[in-house]
Amino acid sequence: GSGALGALQNHISLSDPGAVLLSHLHPDHCLDLCGLYVARRYGPGHARSRIPVWGPPGTAARMANAYGLPVDPGMAEQFDFRPYPEAGFEVGPFRIRAALVAHPGLAFGLRVEHAGRVLVYSGDTAPCPSLVELAQGADVLVCEAGFPDRMDNPPGLHMTGADAGEHAQAAGVRSLILTHVPPWGDPAGARTHAARAFDGP
Repeated sequence: GSGALGALQNHISLSDPGAVLLSHLHPDHCLDLCGLYVARRYGPGHARSRIPVWGPPGTAARMANAYGLPVDPGMAEQFDFRPYPEAGFEVGPFRIRAALVAHPGLAFGLRVEHAGRVLVYSGDTAPCPSLVELAQGADVLVCEAGFPDRMDNPPGLHMTGADAGEHAQAAGVRSLILTHVPPWGDPAGARTHAARAFDGP
């Protein structure tokens, strides 16, 4: 999403990513792939193998259009675009499973397992049973709380802090991290409402 590529460089070189996973194709969750495309195409040592990019069907065309490229070849020389399989799959030492969540278009939550530990990322979603199932017993649930805790939020788009806490509690996760709180939002309020529903950290 927006700003991810800059933050990533605090940890690894842009020549190092082994794979990219996109939750969905809204701009704030995918457009930094354009910057990675530029780095892979024009940066030092650019003639390297393609990076697998998992995402919803249509990801290759969406990213080509975003950068103003013809769909064929689009970014296919830099990225190996793959739709999420129904079964889980592996990326390096990680076992990953994607599940559809409730958000306009095709949106996925992601479960990442390694060495007996589990991280679940909600992606963008409204309250939905599939997130509770995906997060069962996770060590960490990184869950969106994009809406304020009030009654007049539009349906089918995002969760509140209370929703995130309820999902974490229902899934029996060990800890909850709230994300996707907008700049005009209330992070402390989201945390307070989540803590009323979730008895973990």
